[in-house]
Amino acid sequence: MQANGAGGGQQQQQQPPQGPAGPELGCLGAQNGEASTGTAAGDQLAHANGLLPSANSGGGSPGGLSVNNGVPAAGGPGPAAAELGGGGGGGSALKKKKRLSQSDEDVIRLIGQHLHGLGLNQTVDLLMQESGCRLEHPSATKFRNHVMEGEWDKAENDLNELKALVHSPHAIVRMKFLLLQQKYLEYLEDGKVLEALQVLRCELTPLKYNTERIHVLSGYLMCSHAEDLRAKAEWEGKGTASRSKLLDKLQTYLPPSVMLPPRRLQNLLRQAVELQRDRCLYHNTKLDSNLDSVSLLIDHVCSRKQFPCYTQQILTEHCNEVWFCKFSNDGTKLATGSKDTTVIIWQVDPDTHQLKLLKTLEGHAYGVSYIAWSPDDNYLVACGPDDCSELWLWNVQTGELRTKMSQSHEDSLTSVAWNPDGKRFVTGGQRGQFYQCDLDGNLLDSWEGVRVQCLWCLSDGKTVLASDTHQRIRGYNFEDLTDRNIVQEDHPIMSFTISKNGRLALLNVATQGVHLWDLQDRVLVRKYQGVTQGFYTIHSCFGGHNEDFIASGSEDHKVYIWHKRSELPIAELTGHTRTVNCVSWNPQIPSMMASASDDGTVRIWGPAPFVDNQDIEEECSSMDS
Repeated sequence: MQANGAGGGQQQQQQPPQGPAGPELGCLGAQNGEASTGTAAGDQLAHANGLLPSANSGGGSPGGLSVNNGVPAAGGPGPAAAELGGGGGGGSALKKKKRLSQSDEDVIRLIGQHLHGLGLNQTVDLLMQESGCRLEHPSATKFRNHVMEGEWDKAENDLNELKALVHSPHAIVRMKFLLLQQKYLEYLEDGKVLEALQVLRCELTPLKYNTERIHVLSGYLMCSHAEDLRAKAEWEGKGTASRSKLLDKLQTYLPPSVMLPPRRLQNLLRQAVELQRDRCLYHNTKLDSNLDSVSLLIDHVCSRKQFPCYTQQILTEHCNEVWFCKFSNDGTKLATGSKDTTVIIWQVDPDTHQLKLLKTLEGHAYGVSYIAWSPDDNYLVACGPDDCSELWLWNVQTGELRTKMSQSHEDSLTSVAWNPDGKRFVTGGQRGQFYQCDLDGNLLDSWEGVRVQCLWCLSDGKTVLASDTHQRIRGYNFEDLTDRNIVQEDHPIMSFTISKNGRLALLNVATQGVHLWDLQDRVLVRKYQGVTQGFYTIHSCFGGHNEDFIASGSEDHKVYIWHKRSELPIAELTGHTRTVNCVSWNPQIPSMMASASDDGTVRIWGPAPFVDNQDIEEECSSMDS
């Protein structure tokens, strides 16, 4: 640090010492509350912050620099009280230093801790000396050093000094227990079984704390060798790694004014990055928690151009209204159902993200208004509109029809959902049919009198959610034949979908739009604005990384996208010329989405083509805060 006199130069050699910032400080005693020793030779560095120098700190201190953490040394003013004036020749003027605010002192301590972790101990000493701050309490420093050196008796004595600084009286007992546990394990690893037994009986047990853990510790006496002990105790073994981990646990019981929590600056920076990511409307990628993967010099912001707002491809193979679209669970295929009586399976190119026609499944006389992929993506079930009494179960790999199911010509089978085991599915419609069937279409169970609008199987494999004509969603258990009310709306629920974790339900409500419900708390969380919803059946979806986004079609020919936490849309996608019936977000490719419309087309949405860094920077600079 040239400004602090840490670097050498001819000008410095010609000038006499000028206080704490000068290059030729005398050998000041380290005033941590204890007399320093061994400094008479003037060539030893005494760290006033008390931290042992790291192996990679490198070099000695010029002129035998020792540090007093801002406590004035004998015979001269302390650095907290005065600083050097400008100019040379001995005409320096002393000025009053501005008193640091609490936040300034905190920042200096955080920086000091981080620099110490990097092994820059001389820099830490200069920082603490010039600022008049103290990195940590002297008793905490002694305690740290004794723990890291494995001097357990001294560390126990240090706890007595720290007792007055700890808020909770129970904390000292817990800290002592952790110390003795480490001591016990190290004795065992060294083969000192008698000493370990002495610690267990005469030191740990009398604490009368965590007796269950003591029983577990006693079982380690039976370990035949060190590797067995480390494996059973899930312990790193004697040495720096386990002691550092122990120190991290011990620090949680000490106030930050006494000893800073471990890696505090890194944790604060990580929290700041995560908060910026959470507030970023268009963040749609997994963010590495490692700080090395981001720049701390600029705020995190994602460009709209990286978001699936742009038409990448228009699929025109259907020759009538397209009522439904759904990506497979593995994201490699898209199925689209149309009024033209066909289901088309599209293959997603993993590199270019372009879709090409793979198979056409024909013969759905009433058209296809709903599609469900089996959990393993091997099968696909297709349903028709209200007057359709049949459903088709296709083998996706071969393109063959495995089952064409119809219980009665009076049935209406308009919705379907797979059981998580992939061996059963439920189906139903508005005429009061509600069936559970196997892959061959055999009826396993039925529920009478339920006019089903939409279905979903929960991950427990037992509960089936069904929206009905009473403007509600109820849970039905086919095993014990119980049902319960979960969601009650004031208008018809045209369709709904469930988040991957089973916690949230996304409803398309007639004349109201898109509603988000918490199924666990059974409360309406949010009503999303902008979408036009009448009495057409429109299917919305969760999507994007971590399902942070919601998308829905609309009767005004647009696709709307919201961030899950915001009621106002963050994007309105135009291109379709008639009602958009369904949207599906690729579950494996967060930047890909599909929409199906009455205009007979399927649009594939993705990021803007040819996005370069300059475009992103320009958009970021133009974004409102």
